[in-house]
Amino acid sequence: MKVDGYYLPADGGLAGAVADAAALFALPAAGVLAAGDLAASLPAGAVFIRNTVTGGAVTTVITEVYFRRESGELGCLTRRDKSAGEDGPAAVQRLVRLNLLALLRKLTGRNPGPWGILRGVRPIKIVHRLLDKALTTAEAAERLTAKYAVQPEKAGLLTDIAARQRPFLHAGEEGRRLVSVYVGVPYCPSRCLYCSFPANVLPADRAEVAAFLNALEADLAGAAALLARHGLAAETVYIGGGTPTSLAADDFANLLELVRRSFVSGETREFTVEAGRPDSLTDGKIAAMAAAGVTRVSVNPQTMQEKTLKLIGRNHTVRDIIVMFRKIRATGIPVVNMDVIAGLPGETAADMAATMDEIVALAPENLTVHTLAIKRGSRLAAGLIDVALPGEEETAAMVAVAADAARRIGLVPYYLYRQKYMTGNLENVGYARTGTECIYNIQIIEERQTVIGVGPAAGTKAVRDVFRLDSCYNPKDVATYIKNIDHYVRRRDALVAALF
Repeated sequence: MKVDGYYLPADGGLAGAVADAAALFALPAAGVLAAGDLAASLPAGAVFIRNTVTGGAVTTVITEVYFRRESGELGCLTRRDKSAGEDGPAAVQRLVRLNLLALLRKLTGRNPGPWGILRGVRPIKIVHRLLDKALTTAEAAERLTAKYAVQPEKAGLLTDIAARQRPFLHAGEEGRRLVSVYVGVPYCPSRCLYCSFPANVLPADRAEVAAFLNALEADLAGAAALLARHGLAAETVYIGGGTPTSLAADDFANLLELVRRSFVSGETREFTVEAGRPDSLTDGKIAAMAAAGVTRVSVNPQTMQEKTLKLIGRNHTVRDIIVMFRKIRATGIPVVNMDVIAGLPGETAADMAATMDEIVALAPENLTVHTLAIKRGSRLAAGLIDVALPGEEETAAMVAVAADAARRIGLVPYYLYRQKYMTGNLENVGYARTGTECIYNIQIIEERQTVIGVGPAAGTKAVRDVFRLDSCYNPKDVATYIKNIDHYVRRRDALVAALF
């Protein structure tokens, strides 16, 4: 049955949980109806959802979905579920989502993806909390399938990744002393079709860039002083954006040296730079990264198909990517990452296979496979360009092709996160050769280490414990960042000081 929207009773009927489940099927809220008048008032193509909660020793939720049959008569599907060892609002909302997922699958004949009722960005956090309670990975996987309706394949993926991450998650006072530092450069050579990041095309006005760099230097100095004041050390340093290598050669080299002096120490295990695109990189910039002690460079082709590079706004060729990769490799920088996107306009699983053949030949230590997310702020979401996107099944096939290629070169999944508006309700997965995992990626996603953010749109996350963190963010607007940099430095200082 095709369903166009849903109605709720006047009391709201646990509207938030209903909306979460309905979003999996792209069903909008249509309004409120009186339960006693459904026979006359429920439109064809819509459903009426009612939830009944009973308490006591065990919380039980009964969910009813009313719909109009082709004959015009009213039909109803009902599902009942109960909590096991949990109570309170969170348990009720989880049961509502589970009931609705099952009922809407049955009614619509659709399966909205392999992740069940999980919609958050960081599903592996659930696994870590289960492992903290001494559950085995097998028990954690069973919990994911039973309580969240995650398909067994994905539950196994989550628990495998969590097990690989455990050695990187520090505990105790020593763990509190180690932080990650993120430095954001908000410029790119051009804006890609799908991009919604807070990035701008590099200004032609030298004075504008100089003003940004002056503010960034003050921000870096404040962050370095903050670490020294509290006896903290940077375990990882990550320069991202944007495309940091879009800066002029001298500016880029100076930034690398300033970051190195400010944060890199004997306790630093990783120093990453997002090199991104070959049209932003020169031999001099590659040499500067090697001289600064960069240990990991991210090269982000997104595809190795010429037709797609042009379509998404990349001003370089596949050959340029290969040449850039080999030049970075020749410096002896130990880890190179490559990013690809499944679901790019006009592509198929065959295109992904061809892309992965090129990447397998290069044999990077890290590979990150993203699923296209059509986000507000991108030209793609704004409908400014009319392009055909692969369907959900094709995109899932592309993800599977990339995963198989990763295995062929000895890479295993080590971090995962999800986003809204992803094609096929899928995921982003990072793969690594064992011993080359990007520690920063693990820490920023699992949120068990304090992260110090420097630069426009950068976030600082002060981790109190495995359930609580406090955060603050610098503004995305570069002019606002420059004008009020002293304020943002003080705000970050106060946030971190509250930990000690």
